[in-house]
Amino acid sequence: MTMPKDDPRADRRFMRRALALAVRGAGATRPNPPVGAVVVKNRRVIGEGWHRAAGQPHAEAVALNAAGKRARGADLYVTLEPCSTTGRTGACTDLIVKAGIRRVVAAVTDPNPAHAGRGLRLLQVKGLTIALGCEHERASEYLAPFAKWITRGIPYLTLKMAMSLDGKIADRTGRSRWISSPASRRCVQELRRIADAILIGADTARRDRPRLLPNAAGRQTWRVIVDSCGQIDPSAPVFNDSYRAQTILATTAACPPPQRQALEQNDITVWRLPASGGRVSVRTLMRRLGRLNVMHVLCEGGGELAASLVDAKLVDQYYFFIAPKLLGGRTAAGALGGKGFLLDHAPTLRYVAPKRYGPDILIRAYPAETTDRQRTEDQAERDA
Repeated sequence: MTMPKDDPRADRRFMRRALALAVRGAGATRPNPPVGAVVVKNRRVIGEGWHRAAGQPHAEAVALNAAGKRARGADLYVTLEPCSTTGRTGACTDLIVKAGIRRVVAAVTDPNPAHAGRGLRLLQVKGLTIALGCEHERASEYLAPFAKWITRGIPYLTLKMAMSLDGKIADRTGRSRWISSPASRRCVQELRRIADAILIGADTARRDRPRLLPNAAGRQTWRVIVDSCGQIDPSAPVFNDSYRAQTILATTAACPPPQRQALEQNDITVWRLPASGGRVSVRTLMRRLGRLNVMHVLCEGGGELAASLVDAKLVDQYYFFIAPKLLGGRTAAGALGGKGFLLDHAPTLRYVAPKRYGPDILIRAYPAETTDRQRTEDQAERDA
């Protein structure tokens, strides 16, 4: 498969349009990935679409249907290799061939090892020209949650923390509303929109009494509260609103049976999970969420839960919203709890260029590397 030299700049332009469409479906397609597609003829878009939800037409089908008969001889730009198998919908490769598409430009191959490259090979055998790799890096970033889930069985995890300049996530009274600015909080709403589950710890649930809902219609986002001993008040808003059936309490055998039963009778899902160091095993929790088809988890704190996830090497992406405030104080909560890391063994991150949100600075970061030891541990847990 080679990259045609027709017009690389035009290819990038149309693929970026397909990527912009794909992100519209993020958070609503599980267990399918978000995908966008654009049909182009004579350098003009004649059809476009995105995958809206599992069971609904794939992006290619939507775009081809919009193009109609004009699709014959056109180019198709798609953010992910077209599917070649029939599931809840038909194979996109069949639709592409039937429509008379002459050239398919795909950003990335399917991360699913069972399907990787198969759809493109089938199209190539049918005589279509295949171009692979346009906007590969950006498309891979959008597909990272699906790729991790389909290959490792656990969700992609984004850790979001709003903190003062001196690293505090609450003042000495435990108050954290609001450290970050309205502009930062609007960005967090976008993160919630594209996530499949929002995760917080018991202290955050007790202190802030959040509802953990994205400001987006039609999102069926799971809300997950980690409470090892079952100490959260059952009257908390997250357990009593109209979305309570989308709420999971992750706890251990230390949770009193009456507490667990009261929540279950109120349509709350309660998971009794193994304990690690007296706390919910976050690795087990991630595997359970993976079995629920959760591809992307957004963790919004607090410090103890964040430390557990970092220590378990489960965080794939960090969002640090840093406000120009100083809170100080030995009793004020820090961004990471736990016992702390020794300098020689401290997790190392790779920064992405910072961005301003009102008076705040957002620093995105990724783990510097994934170690062979982590991959070995993940395989051992899958085999257990």
